[in-house]
Amino acid sequence: MTTDTAEPSFEAILSELEAIAAQLERGEIKLEDSLRLFERGVQLARQGSRRLDEAEQRIELLLENGDTRPLDDADTEGAS
Repeated sequence: MTTDTAEPSFEAILSELEAIAAQLERGEIKLEDSLRLFERGVQLARQGSRRLDEAEQRIELLLENGDTRPLDDADTEGAS
């Protein structure tokens, strides 16, 4: 595993989850390796879920405000 602190993109998370699922479905790996992959899959699923929740919150905020500018732009203009 890398020590990079940046979370991977949602697409990268999904891709890794798909690869893990394929490995587990083949059933050609040892039990210990299966457990390690399963644990990684759970971790990735939680990260992906967090990403989706964040995206949903951003969408709700945009719809609430009636403003379709990216949140980063709207936030910096209000601070000026």
